[in-house]
Amino acid sequence: MRTLIIAEAGVNHNGDMSMARRLIDVAADAGADLVKFQTFTASRLVTAGAQKAEYQSNATGTDETQYAMLSKLELTREMHLELIDYCRARGIGFFSTGFDEESVDMLAQLGLDRFKIPSGEITNLPYLRHVGKYGMPVILSTGMAELGEIGMAIEVLEDAGTKREQITVLHCNTEYPTPMNDVNLRAMLTIRDTFGVAVGYSDHTLGIEIPIAAVALGATVIEKHFTLDRNLAGPDHKASLEPQELSGLVSAIRNIEVALGDGIKRPSPSESKNIPIARRSLVASRKIYAGEVFTESNLAAKRPGTGISPMRWDEVLGRRATRDFAKDDLIEL
Repeated sequence: MRTLIIAEAGVNHNGDMSMARRLIDVAADAGADLVKFQTFTASRLVTAGAQKAEYQSNATGTDETQYAMLSKLELTREMHLELIDYCRARGIGFFSTGFDEESVDMLAQLGLDRFKIPSGEITNLPYLRHVGKYGMPVILSTGMAELGEIGMAIEVLEDAGTKREQITVLHCNTEYPTPMNDVNLRAMLTIRDTFGVAVGYSDHTLGIEIPIAAVALGATVIEKHFTLDRNLAGPDHKASLEPQELSGLVSAIRNIEVALGDGIKRPSPSESKNIPIARRSLVASRKIYAGEVFTESNLAAKRPGTGISPMRWDEVLGRRATRDFAKDDLIEL
């Protein structure tokens, strides 16, 4: 199966449409399937005095509230239309996370064919019901969640009208960057086996090796933040991939998809030619005369593998030579 690769631009456009278009260019050039932004209105998302997360404060300072920071990163409906058109021109799918009911409605009106539920909304019952009533495919991130909370969110979505087979659950850790000892990739498999859903991974580690490993384990969706430059001002740049790294991630995932194969163990087309070179045949270990009995003292197994297989050793022992054999001649019966 082809992994759905979501290049997460998020709020790394810094409120600048020129930068947003450049992010789309990077995602398209890298070969990602979707480039994802974030759709919200700050006043519906946070209170006026809400503080930033620690990673946000580390990246942008503590002089402003979370509300003030997010207010500068909102995308209007007109901006969405412009980005959708630009994505269409660049041949990449537009995607966005709607953080509130009104944003979800707007994204549906703009023609999106699936929804993304961010980790922070997994316990937001009215929001989950609102998304679920559309009956559209849903990608559900599970950062900070326990298994029971994931199960409850899935049930809410189902009860509202979204079928379980339409839900893909992403294992996720919301710390930016995520320490390696907190990744716990096996939890993705626990989610899959517990709830019978497709799974994926939303990555906030530094580098690209963890999402690659997730694909090898069975992730069907990979989401990864990227930026034009990690040194840019903004809350998420420092934990994001730069353009060349994003290209490397996409290329590596596509290679892994091919390398996983069909699971049938057999000689591959490329290695079949090596069978006669690397395997052995039964040969004379010394001169053998016609009529002489084949024994362990006059037989050996040597390359090439173009004669009788050494797996027939017991069958050949005790038989008589039908002709003379020089040392290293392939044995014939």
